[in-house]
Amino acid sequence: MHLLGIDLGTSSIKAVLMNEQQQILGSSSQALEVFRPYSGWSEQDPADWLGTIDQALQALQQAHPQAMADVQGLALSGHMHGATLINAQNQVLRPCILWNDTRSYLEAAELDAKPIFRDLSGNIVFPGFTASKLVWVQKHEPAIFAQVHKVLLPKDYVRWWLTGEYVSDMSDAAGTAWLDVAKRAWSPELLAASSMHLEQMPQAIEGTEVSGYLHPHLAERWGIKQRVVVAGGAGDNAAAACGMGTVAAGRAFVSLGTSGVLFAATASYLPNPASAVHTFCHAIPNTWHQMGVILSATDSLNWYAQIANQTPAALTQALGEHLKAPSKVCFLPYLSGERTPHNDAKVRGAFIGLSHADQQQDLTQAVLEGVGFAIRDNLSALKAAGTELERVTAVGGGSRSHYWLKILATTLNLPIDLPAEGDFGAAFGAARLALIATTQVHPLEILTMPKVAQTIEPETDYIQAFSEAYQRYQQLYPAIKGASL
Repeated sequence: MHLLGIDLGTSSIKAVLMNEQQQILGSSSQALEVFRPYSGWSEQDPADWLGTIDQALQALQQAHPQAMADVQGLALSGHMHGATLINAQNQVLRPCILWNDTRSYLEAAELDAKPIFRDLSGNIVFPGFTASKLVWVQKHEPAIFAQVHKVLLPKDYVRWWLTGEYVSDMSDAAGTAWLDVAKRAWSPELLAASSMHLEQMPQAIEGTEVSGYLHPHLAERWGIKQRVVVAGGAGDNAAAACGMGTVAAGRAFVSLGTSGVLFAATASYLPNPASAVHTFCHAIPNTWHQMGVILSATDSLNWYAQIANQTPAALTQALGEHLKAPSKVCFLPYLSGERTPHNDAKVRGAFIGLSHADQQQDLTQAVLEGVGFAIRDNLSALKAAGTELERVTAVGGGSRSHYWLKILATTLNLPIDLPAEGDFGAAFGAARLALIATTQVHPLEILTMPKVAQTIEPETDYIQAFSEAYQRYQQLYPAIKGASL
């Protein structure tokens, strides 16, 4: 038996081919483009998702024809909160409004002012959440709103293309602000409070359940000879947690991807909306998770690298191997607003403390430290929500920079584990969910933790200096709040 895991990322799609022993046999990635027609907007064309997935699976078929012929299970992971609107003829009505789109900040505030949302969803209604996007569409694009037959999260639109089924999973559905997260069910009351109704929602199932079966014509196109189960799958962070085995209370990871995430699994529903921590369903039954999110992690470094006309790797390598004292320049990574802990869609980033003496390396260091301080904000928010962490595992593209991990370990004052060589990301987590759905094996037998290859310890000589630098960082958000255009 072979399995496919497909992760629909913001900047690329990745597909992995895995055997029943959870060995990855091959992978294929294809780039995606984000469109930003106005400040605060972030959109993608859903047709691009389908084209890139088709290319990735054709590439796997060409490289591994025999293994692809034996695929029996598939699962999807994807960026959360996106609003893909389709009419009764299954036509896409407008570009998908993505997770990091902040145009609906006024609508989010309107919904969040209704106590029912925090009471039932367990979360602040953030501008990136799906519910506020639909209120924005109702106000600004009423002709489109009137035609909405289904609202599908990005990976669930792909699922419809693969299977013909309207289905979402609990972990992804929890990020819409329409799910009763404690009951793990759509809330008619929350839907009605945003002028929506239950019939416009896909069926909500667990990530380990069967959502449908791959269309035979697509199976034939990709050289698959078997009937293929399509599992419920997961939102990207819950899928990454499945890849890392972060599914039991006390386990946590930090992700340095496009966004930055501090993720902790919990055995019960522990909401604390006031801390701006996300409390969502996990991808496996009877499990939840808490998550702090910053909107621009590697996105911040990529932005600066483009301006500096360097690659991100070249910039970080120029800092050397040994941790330095914190930069006198401070960077606020609010390039598209911020979630945890500020819930501020309008704030924008800044360099503070620039002088004639500063060089490119000083600004690179400031960017890495600013992201680290923002993630420490998340650690404080998780503590306020009742979650104490003893160590974390690092994932995401930014974890390839040991200098960045040293900053992070010292700033958080926590050891950071690096998994043994292998791919433990969201696509792998999705493939694991496909394996569970196909075999009906108990999730904990499959979702084990990877071996630790290396642990980055906090550098004791610099803990105090980074703590003082973090205190300076904390003073800056109130100083610039309301100053962004």
